[in-house]
Amino acid sequence: MKLTERSFVLLLLLPATLFLAAFVAYPLFLLIRDSFFEVSIYAPSERVFVGADNYLHALNSSRVRESALRTLNYTLIALTAEFVLGFAAALLFNAMGRRSEILRTIFAFPLMIPPIVAGLLWRFMLIDNIGIVNHVLEHLGIIADSSDISWLGDRDLVLFSVALPNIWLTTSFVALVLYTGLQNIPSELIEAAKIDGAGALQVFRRVTVPLLRPVIAVVLILRGIDAARAFDMIWIQTEGGPRFASEILSIHIYRNMIRYGNVGEASAIATLFMIAMVLISSIAFFTIWGKGSSQS
Repeated sequence: MKLTERSFVLLLLLPATLFLAAFVAYPLFLLIRDSFFEVSIYAPSERVFVGADNYLHALNSSRVRESALRTLNYTLIALTAEFVLGFAAALLFNAMGRRSEILRTIFAFPLMIPPIVAGLLWRFMLIDNIGIVNHVLEHLGIIADSSDISWLGDRDLVLFSVALPNIWLTTSFVALVLYTGLQNIPSELIEAAKIDGAGALQVFRRVTVPLLRPVIAVVLILRGIDAARAFDMIWIQTEGGPRFASEILSIHIYRNMIRYGNVGEASAIATLFMIAMVLISSIAFFTIWGKGSSQS
């Protein structure tokens, strides 16, 4: 029997489809199903249908709202720093041309470090009294004593502190992706803009950024989702403390499900979190990419 081109393509897609069905679609179905039941992790076979009660309880919970706000703040801190630093590095690499090859290779080193290792490393660097960061600041005369700043113990600083490993780890990813996008911008357009009298800032605003919009959209959405669902790096540093000051939604869901055994409510929070991420990502995609398409 001779396969048609369409049948051959479908056959090639079959393993990936089965994998996604088994490890993405089915667990997602279980998550949504459990969100409508009262389920205990200690007796999963005993379940009571409660309808939308889990969702109503989650929406009315002040702790869920505070965790959601911390998730948003953490994501904005990490994403803003990564994008600004990554864009600056990408522009530097683009200006250097082939001379940036070694620098780009060194810049990519953090991508090889597992997130848990990065979190543990920064935990020991930021811990007061023995952390290298405070000792350097003391040596430079910025602080009087190495215990003056409690990076992971101060409720006002901890969210910024736990974002540092994320920023350090993935800024290189943002830089390399944006650098690839810059390389794909036709040099003729930039030269034509310069001939027309445009300065460096005008070329950047009128040519570089508009042509880079699709790449920017992908970077912001991917990194935004990844930062919002962060767990391991924050957990290894503070476990959501002090006094829940760094407890974002992923940690709250984990505590609800594993520590407290409330599978139903945790599933409802996770489902709401997923819906919110889809909506925000869709809005960001059509705002950034769609705006660029309408201008072109």
